[in-house]
Amino acid sequence: MTYLVNGRTFEEEPAPGQCLRTFLRSLGHFGVKKGCDAGDCGACTVWLDGVPVHSCITPAFRAEGRAVTTIEGLGAPGDLHPVQRRFRDAPGFQCGFCTAGMIMTSATFTEAQKADLPRALKGNLCRCTGYRAIEDAVRGVAHVQTAAPGRAVGTNVGAPAAEDVVTGRAEFTMDTRMEGMLHLKVLHSPHAHARIVSVDKGAALAVPGVLRVYSWEDVPRRRFTTAIHTDHLVDPDDTYVLDDTVRFVGQRVVAVLAETPGAAEEGCRRVAVEYEVLPAVFDPEEAMADGAPRLHGSEDPFVRDSVHNLLLEIHSHIGDVEAGFAAADVVHEGTYSSPRVQHAHLETHGSIAWMEDGRLVVRTSSQSPSIAKVKLAYLFALRPDQLRVFCKRVGGGFGGKQEVITEDLAALAALDTGRPVAYEFTREEEFTTASPRHPMKLTVRLGAKADGTLTAFQVRNVSNTGAYGNHGGETLYAGGAAVMIYRCPNKKYDAYSVYTNTVPSGALRGYGMTQPAFAVESAMDELALALHMDPLELRRRNIVRPGDPLVAMHDGPDDVMFNEDGLGKCIDLVAGALARTAGRPAPGPGWLVGTGVASSLHETAPPTEHVSEAWVTLGDDLVYELAVGTVEFGEGTSTAHVQIAANQLGTTPSRIRLVQSDTDRTGFDTGAFASAGLFVAGNAVLRAANAVRDRIVEFAAAHTGVHVVMCTMEDDHVVCGDDRVPLAELVALAGARGIRFTAARKAYGSPRSVTSNTQGFRIAVHPVTGEIRILYSVQAADAGVLINPEQVRGQVDGGVTQGIGFALTEDYMVDASGAMANPNLRNYRIPTYADAPRTEVLFVGSADSVGAMHSKGMAECCINPVAPALANALRDATGVRFRELPLTPARIYSRLGESSPAAATGPRR
Repeated sequence: MTYLVNGRTFEEEPAPGQCLRTFLRSLGHFGVKKGCDAGDCGACTVWLDGVPVHSCITPAFRAEGRAVTTIEGLGAPGDLHPVQRRFRDAPGFQCGFCTAGMIMTSATFTEAQKADLPRALKGNLCRCTGYRAIEDAVRGVAHVQTAAPGRAVGTNVGAPAAEDVVTGRAEFTMDTRMEGMLHLKVLHSPHAHARIVSVDKGAALAVPGVLRVYSWEDVPRRRFTTAIHTDHLVDPDDTYVLDDTVRFVGQRVVAVLAETPGAAEEGCRRVAVEYEVLPAVFDPEEAMADGAPRLHGSEDPFVRDSVHNLLLEIHSHIGDVEAGFAAADVVHEGTYSSPRVQHAHLETHGSIAWMEDGRLVVRTSSQSPSIAKVKLAYLFALRPDQLRVFCKRVGGGFGGKQEVITEDLAALAALDTGRPVAYEFTREEEFTTASPRHPMKLTVRLGAKADGTLTAFQVRNVSNTGAYGNHGGETLYAGGAAVMIYRCPNKKYDAYSVYTNTVPSGALRGYGMTQPAFAVESAMDELALALHMDPLELRRRNIVRPGDPLVAMHDGPDDVMFNEDGLGKCIDLVAGALARTAGRPAPGPGWLVGTGVASSLHETAPPTEHVSEAWVTLGDDLVYELAVGTVEFGEGTSTAHVQIAANQLGTTPSRIRLVQSDTDRTGFDTGAFASAGLFVAGNAVLRAANAVRDRIVEFAAAHTGVHVVMCTMEDDHVVCGDDRVPLAELVALAGARGIRFTAARKAYGSPRSVTSNTQGFRIAVHPVTGEIRILYSVQAADAGVLINPEQVRGQVDGGVTQGIGFALTEDYMVDASGAMANPNLRNYRIPTYADAPRTEVLFVGSADSVGAMHSKGMAECCINPVAPALANALRDATGVRFRELPLTPARIYSRLGESSPAAATGPRR
């Protein structure tokens, strides 16, 4: 069969039933991405005779004799198609995994389609950007700027990989072919709780192409935790690579290794497993009750209370809450529930492992190659020098890749066979086996005087950690930030992390604070209603201010710097914006209109130890090499690190060559999570760049005889008094003396500071359909000095949109057996372009005391106030309080007909 792809002819025969996506990738066109394999996300979009199609649902044979165009054929670096240029200059991407599909779709738009983007872009999903940047790209709105030497900070510099991203040349994890590569697939448990009695591998091994079938008897019997932190002791070692007991529907049972993915899948179908089904428990309150099924035995030293399935419990107090409630004029109590939420990053988890010169090499989609290396070395008894772990560009993370969940099996098979092994999650596996946000049920009790002064603040938090405890304890502690936000002399926090027979929970943007923020900020609005007080005024009277202790669980010393009233300024900015836009009309008659606000505080680094090392070296080509271990997956740290280095070295970003996320080529880095990629790694870059600058200046001063205080860097020169000494001359002189201009510096996540965010919404609600339409969205953020203003704005846009999905559309449905009932993007429903409002983003204009260049990370904290602000707006519109997420039309419709005390206040129109 003859195929014409990007003007080149291929004589190839696709496999029976093969889709066009996998066929094109087999030909080396890796710009065609896999996000769903169901026609839902659009990441695989290509042209057939100039018409965009989803190649994952297009049979390969249908392309025979037709012109196929992929993103690589649209344009190349230095010769971009106009639409590629617009996506570069907007910039219209963050992680970049969806970008090829977005460009291939939008490059065909007519003017009529551009005028109706909600319809025109309905087949393309983006999890990162919030779509505003994509809209700007489609409409040709450019934000990228060129930085002058030494003036990079504060400029909208483009991403270092921008041209590679928009042309499909940027390599993601699975974008490679290796000779002799094997493929690994996994058989998952159909039971929520069972003991494996036997595994019959015979029929599977008889499948042509199947080489190995691994069960729990074939893997190292070493406990570990899949969670990634520098201090592994904060997470329980309660997991095995493969186990003889399964504790949730979807748990790995058997791994099959074969020559092709199809053979591996058939091998999984042929494995015969005999199970002894055990009693299961899905609700954490029931799991804590006497007589509940026990998930982990008493021999497990990491379980707090195996009888009651408790991983961890926290009991802390400040003052006397009962005395505080007795002194209150008004007491409010309510219970609030937040569900599982999936990360839905468009690049699924995946790893490729192989042997190279006797060493194990793992190429993986991870937020921390350094700690992935540590865990693999432990599991397989390898010395650090026997192992290399690295990342290419990562297609979104949001905390979902703060785990080791594909690297171990790929490494096992590569070590066993000596051949390259690829292990890539399907979209269904992403939903059913990866770690979603912890479901939490929080009871909040607040007491206040008639003037709104809080007298008592009590929270009970029950967190469902699922079958294993990865991140279960740390997210429970993180919830204290929702208690920290308000001054009160009497506080009590009781929290429980509970094992159940459900998919293990994990890290997700907001990390343990998003759920408590929903509860506390909803409760504050209910308290304001009971006090007949404006919700914003109640917050103003009680928020912590500089000089106040940041107390949540204890009143001991900590390392958090709290020097400015960013939160108060955020509230004022949102209040002003809502007042300024108050006249926006409802969509039509019968709609109810309401306004809601919510706030949050977020610490700029995790309380556990976070470390990063950066290396800066001036090369003979006068380009500075910056090596830093932080991974780039859309949070923009690569751009920020380059800007910081260029700023301090008096040069331009084009003179910085970035090397990152490779344990052979960079120093140790805890990982890109908890906003530490800017706060910790950014400080390491700052210190390393300053050290190299100082060495160059000192060398130039000695060379010219001018005092060092009279010498400064200016792009490719050092100015020493009246002399301008070229860098080339200094490099040559230093080289002749065996001197290199290089330095390494480390930074740690202490001391820390806090970021502040306030979200406001004006919404319309239809009481018959239960539909919510967002009329206006605004978020004010205390982000410190903005290293790259457009990038920071993009993080807020993406965080708000992801928060809207958490609050309104994303419904993780679990059936009576404990299995997810809707494991696909079509039915899980992350926000589309049509669901995402254009949020007005306002910045306080502060300067952080400890952040790199006085900046604060903004990738994580911006999601926290979104759901409660929407819930508060819904209450304002309808008079009915909704305490359970998501706020789906069916849930809203079912409640609006009920008579309740809340409804008696009447809706606003």
